Amino acid sequence: MIVTPTDSDVFTALAPPLGPGVDECWMDLDGARMRYLRSKSPLLAKDARNGAPSTPLILVHGLLGYSFSWRYTMPALAPYATVYAPDMLGAGFSDRPAGIDHSMRGTAARVLRFVRNLGISSFDLLGTSHGGAVAMMAAAECLDENAGLSSGMGVRRLVLVAPVNPYSAHGRRLAPFIGSRFGTALFRVVIPYTSFLFPYGHARMYGDRSRIPPGTLEGYVAQVAKPGLFEHALSIVRTWSEDLRELEATLPKLASIPTLLMWGGRDSAVYASSAAALAKWFPNSRSIVFPGIGHLPYEECPEEFNRALIEFLTSEKIRG
Repeated sequence: MIVTPTDSDVFTALAPPLGPGVDECWMDLDGARMRYLRSKSPLLAKDARNGAPSTPLILVHGLLGYSFSWRYTMPALAPYATVYAPDMLGAGFSDRPAGIDHSMRGTAARVLRFVRNLGISSFDLLGTSHGGAVAMMAAAECLDENAGLSSGMGVRRLVLVAPVNPYSAHGRRLAPFIGSRFGTALFRVVIPYTSFLFPYGHARMYGDRSRIPPGTLEGYVAQVAKPGLFEHALSIVRTWSEDLRELEATLPKLASIPTLLMWGGRDSAVYASSAAALAKWFPNSRSIVFPGIGHLPYEECPEEFNRALIEFLTSEKIRG
């Protein structure tokens, strides 16, 4: 069910301005209100009327990210596909309901319910960081003939941008520590100091801090005004180790999906050195590493990122 924002949602007014051709939309999902952005070129709509519809593209953000992450991607992709970028429940300006399943599998199921509510059956799926792991789980769900949720749904192509995976040593240590009882208690102690820590952590996501686009930090901090963001993050890392084990067991199911792997060569969050081990599970794939770039290539080198993404999504074949 598609809904409109309520007048009482004062936090949405704090969201960064939308780019040209990008619409803010709302959906009732799992008893909560989910915000998502949509972009579509008028020329694309004309092509669809002529019988040549494109495949929709779903963008899944990472931990502590939201649809703001895709402000350079959505306008560039609009001429080629209708693009949807949700604020996953708990993040951005969507509702933050307590007690929902934030495991990778639970979040993947929510992505598929979102897609089904849009009336979409076949789609391209892009996920970054934690959203990349969620995208892999969602794609595997679509391939499971016994999964009632994804019946009739299919991922045409998969794009993984520095996805959380079982082969990055950094991710195997830090997130489980924060999710532990001691780590969670320590995290809650430092939450009042996020005005200092958030800029520091954000800057570390870039290979070259001089390439941080103006207004980026302010855009990410804007969502903090809506209470519950950090509790949401804690609920994600709490099942991190179990999620990685389940993800590794799921990887063999994904071999048939054409996949693009993209990484920044100076990624300090999910090491680029893990790309080779992950790529072994995707025989029909391409891998791109952007030299000198950090964890957010769609922000740090958006032109190169968009060019590679468009080439992949519009190409007839990817084996070569």
